[in-house]
Amino acid sequence: MRRKLVERELTEEGPRRGSGAVPKRRSVTVNLAESPLTWLHARGHLTDRQFDAGERLRADYERAQLAPSVTMRWDPVRVDGGSRANGLTPSERQIAAKERFDAAMAEAGPGLSDILWRVACAGEGVPAAEKALEWPARSGKLVLKLALDRVADFYRIG
Repeated sequence: MRRKLVERELTEEGPRRGSGAVPKRRSVTVNLAESPLTWLHARGHLTDRQFDAGERLRADYERAQLAPSVTMRWDPVRVDGGSRANGLTPSERQIAAKERFDAAMAEAGPGLSDILWRVACAGEGVPAAEKALEWPARSGKLVLKLALDRVADFYRIG
């Protein structure tokens, strides 16, 4: 995975506003491309199978273009119909990815798909997902692992 590093300013009051005096600034380098699943896998909380299942689910989510879009799409329009890899047009590949995503989420089940979507697709950290779902602390990791096991079964990851 390619790294996307940015500098973020850290202050006690939040972002520094433009004032006359320039106080000392603290900053931290953040990798925006790192997902919460990568963080959990790197620290041994997820098995390779669970990590692969989560990445496969996120890939289908991205291919299906299910993330919210706030602006007009400026992708070039192809007059020739585009390339036909695997015998499918880009629209057909997008529809197939959405069908796989929906089926994988259904396989996870209604109680497990909430945290699965928040962590694997939306990129929320496990503590933030637990708080949003009003779950007890440290319960999200266990539920996420159960959901990833079910999704791994769906994608037939051995």
